[in-house]
Amino acid sequence: MKTKIAIQGVKASFHEEAAFKYFGEEIETIECESFKKTCEMLKQGKADYVVMAIENSIAGSILPNYNLLRDYRFHIIGEVHLNIQQNLLALPGVKLSDIKFVESHPIAIRQCDEFLGYYPDWTVKEGMDTAACAKGIAENQLKNTAAIASALAAKLYGLNILERRIETNKKNATRFLILANQVIEQKGANKASLSFQIGNAVGALANVLQCFAEQNVNLSKIQSMPVVGKRNEYDFYVDVEWKKQNDYDAAIRKVLKHTVNFNIMGEYIKNEKV
Repeated sequence: MKTKIAIQGVKASFHEEAAFKYFGEEIETIECESFKKTCEMLKQGKADYVVMAIENSIAGSILPNYNLLRDYRFHIIGEVHLNIQQNLLALPGVKLSDIKFVESHPIAIRQCDEFLGYYPDWTVKEGMDTAACAKGIAENQLKNTAAIASALAAKLYGLNILERRIETNKKNATRFLILANQVIEQKGANKASLSFQIGNAVGALANVLQCFAEQNVNLSKIQSMPVVGKRNEYDFYVDVEWKKQNDYDAAIRKVLKHTVNFNIMGEYIKNEKV
């Protein structure tokens, strides 16, 4: 039986590419119309894992997904970095001069704003997913519409690539998290995602960060999110990396003295391959 991976979007989406990169291609991907639906699939046991985008090097953090991590409390068992290459896709025979509409995911549109600026007469429409927009063009035979999506989407849905690599920043990359319903020990783990709250006092956050610095634990990311219904209170989400397990363990013991609602969301192997 194939491992079932819940992804936001349809086949040939960047989420499916990330799933293939982490698990290999002998998997079954479950298409979901929203990130919340992917979490429900995992919660109900209809999926073995979720692949969830959490940040993009251009668009920044995907904040609603931090809320899902908080609400579902799944375990982070790994990460994938995927180089995002955007292309302009259309039906075979369609030329640039035929295009009146361009559809894609809002983040993909933002990533290609410089290219789109050369065509001010085009109407840009936001869709659920890059690959879903490509699929819609193929299914509805839209000869005046192009999609911004991957080369994999072009291949799967029988579209031509009118323009390649139209993303503004060629170092555009997205980080995806691998979520599981239970802890899966990662031998050789050297990265962790943590969450906690602190008191609203002068230097409270600085004290926590100092605990990591004193133990040679690198803080690679920090993100704050308001605590729902509580003024001036925040959940802090941090990613930390270490070379020596003892340093990390000592840092955690120190941090516990300065925080409340501390949670280790996952300990896993750092992945920087793009």
